[in-house]
Amino acid sequence: MTSRKLQYWVIPPKGDAEFVAHMEEVLETYARPSDPQRPVLCMDEQPVQLVKETRLPIQATVKHPQRVDYEYERAGTVDIFMFTEPLSGWRQATVRALKTKVDWAREMAKLLEGRYAGCVRVTLVCDNYGTHTKGAFYEAFSPARRAGWSSVSSSATPRSTAAG
Repeated sequence: MTSRKLQYWVIPPKGDAEFVAHMEEVLETYARPSDPQRPVLCMDEQPVQLVKETRLPIQATVKHPQRVDYEYERAGTVDIFMFTEPLSGWRQATVRALKTKVDWAREMAKLLEGRYAGCVRVTLVCDNYGTHTKGAFYEAFSPARRAGWSSVSSSATPRSTAAG
């Protein structure tokens, strides 16, 4: 087997001013000093396939490690939401059955009404999926409940035109 050295990176398309504008905004956001009243919150999500074993593993012995059969049974999927505040070292992962606008809005609401309730402004850095929008709050909550969330600003990571 050959040893390949690869480094995966988002290479901006040539001449893509939108990409550069978004990237500069994100980098400027990350360069801000830490301010507990104006935290920078980063968010990403990952779909995960759940699997279960179809055969019992063979326990490890002195002569060999535990042996697990490669065959599995699919047991559904979930979506993991990861929130992190890089300058404070805080992070939180939550699991939801679905990835919809409403799911995202509910996860954000927990943070805005809990950890960030007293903040002057919360800057959210996340990818620019159609589920991560202010409109999601309108779909999920009444005007009275979302009234206090006007302190959220967002900075979207750039989308490569080649990828999307």
